[in-house]
Amino acid sequence: MAAKPQQKKSGGSIKRKTNPSQKSEGQVSNFKKTKLSSNPKNSKFNPQNKVGSQPSNFPKKEYQKPHGEKGEVEDSKKQARLRSKELAQARKKIRKKHYTLEQELALLWEKMRRRNISKEDRSRLVSEAVKKMQGKISEIARSHIASRVLQTCVKHCTQDERNAVFMELRPHFISLASNTYAVRLVTKLLDLASKEQLAEFISSLHGHVASLLRQMVGSLVIEHAYCLGNASQKQTLLMELYSPELQLFKDLVTMKQNRLEDIISKLQLQKSSVARHMTSVLQPILEKGILDHSIVHRALLEYLDIADKFSAADVIQQLSGPSFVRIIATKDGARIGMLCIRHGSAKDRKKIIKGMKGNIDKIASDKFGSMVLVAILSVVDDTKLVSKIIIRELEKKLKELILDQNTRRPFMQLLHPDCSRYFNQDDLASLNLSIPSLKVNASLFLYLSRGEPDDEESNEQDKDGDSDGDIQMNEGGKKDSFKRRQELLVDSGLAEKLIETCSEMAEVLLKSKYGREVMYEVAIGGSDGILHPTLDEKLLELYEAIASIAAQPKVEAEEHILEQFHSSRTIRKLVIDCPSFATVLWEKALIGNCAVLAKGHSSKVISAFLETSNSAVKKLAEKELRPLIKSGELSLPKPNESAMDK
Repeated sequence: MAAKPQQKKSGGSIKRKTNPSQKSEGQVSNFKKTKLSSNPKNSKFNPQNKVGSQPSNFPKKEYQKPHGEKGEVEDSKKQARLRSKELAQARKKIRKKHYTLEQELALLWEKMRRRNISKEDRSRLVSEAVKKMQGKISEIARSHIASRVLQTCVKHCTQDERNAVFMELRPHFISLASNTYAVRLVTKLLDLASKEQLAEFISSLHGHVASLLRQMVGSLVIEHAYCLGNASQKQTLLMELYSPELQLFKDLVTMKQNRLEDIISKLQLQKSSVARHMTSVLQPILEKGILDHSIVHRALLEYLDIADKFSAADVIQQLSGPSFVRIIATKDGARIGMLCIRHGSAKDRKKIIKGMKGNIDKIASDKFGSMVLVAILSVVDDTKLVSKIIIRELEKKLKELILDQNTRRPFMQLLHPDCSRYFNQDDLASLNLSIPSLKVNASLFLYLSRGEPDDEESNEQDKDGDSDGDIQMNEGGKKDSFKRRQELLVDSGLAEKLIETCSEMAEVLLKSKYGREVMYEVAIGGSDGILHPTLDEKLLELYEAIASIAAQPKVEAEEHILEQFHSSRTIRKLVIDCPSFATVLWEKALIGNCAVLAKGHSSKVISAFLETSNSAVKKLAEKELRPLIKSGELSLPKPNESAMDK
């Protein structure tokens, strides 16, 4: 690349570039001056380098403050604060209509809500506050402070004062129910309202139930009124969600026809039009996640009863996931949960179980939630997932769970499924509920839609849980119930831990009202002998643990295990139903001691050896018990008594 030609200046001479190392002393000094001036500390623009300021090393004179300056500064600050406070109060007075009244009420509230105040002083303060608010209650009820004052006044005022507050707020109930602060006042009024006032309030909700249920705040009022109302009032609120026609002809519906399907058949309404209206009402509620209220659960349960298969499958899909836990705390919500498990696809069930993770012990302790766990153990075929999440969490608190009425239910379902001794008729009916539109079998649905499927095709659909027929028409599990129980109970290791826990807590469980039932089912090996022969050695250890407790001598201070009400009856049943246990108990504890134990509740245990159908067990006891029977010390129980003990 050619060098650029050097440009000549006007004088004709060429100025060459100079080497920086060959600068003159003047140039160097100029360079240093420039560097010094570029330093910000030395710059004239530095605020520290003011005109007339002294160098940093110059000795400073001590600054003496003028006399009284500190006090004057503090006074000026205090005055500024007072002025700003006055300005803020002036703004609030302009913005809030009843600001002065609210301040007065707040002072009264601080006094009336104390715990150490006498009833006379509190009633006097409450009456004074009510008089101050009279005529303005509907306006100040929306205030954060005044609404709390009103709640305290309504709680402690006289009935006449409470009625006056109710009458003043009556025209504004709908607007107050939507307010964040006033909603607590409305619910407090409903708690203390008379039957006539509650009926009047529910009638004022006519036409607004659906719109209020779509609001997070307003739904609290509807739920509160629904829980406080009687059966007819609950039906009135539900009619608002069903159909506009039902609101017009609600007087024609009797209380015997409380199911939506019966009402539709009586009034000869179109089921499809009712379903469409309910879809428009319930869909926004589901989208907003307002799923905690029992009125919503009841409406959803009735909706699933009349919905077509696509709408029902859509509802199941929306409820599957973490929000599922929120709906199973009520009776109707638990039934919806069971329907979702029964008719949901494999993906839906997986979402439901994963959404329960970390809350299994809380769900099991709930009266209705425990039945949802029972449904999962009875229906879901993915035993690995169930064992990983549900069984493992139950094992962590096994000693506490088997003693409680509700938490023992999942264990009883695995040990003895659908037993009327442990589940009442309502529980068993809930387990067998189904959605009418999804009740048809998947293979029948495919057969009707495109012809009978081949064997290979049906096998592929069984493996794939995401087929169309499975999503829309799935009902229950496809795996054999005994195999499912064995995988959940024995293969998961739950049964072994159950036996070990029963051996460790033998005396506590036998004397417990509900723990004895778990002990009995474990000791006999479960229904269909599910624990045999895999865990026979462990069961033998359990029998020996019970026999060692029964062999202990009687002490006056404590009730013997063969004398206690629950334990004596449980051991008696085990002697009759479990020959191996009877043999161990006789050899370890009873042989040679029958004369001492032939009195009281323990006599029922002794006489059980003569009632058993097992001849080997009966021969063990005959030689020692026959003399006691002849002498009248031991009497055989009547057949009715033995049946009642079972």
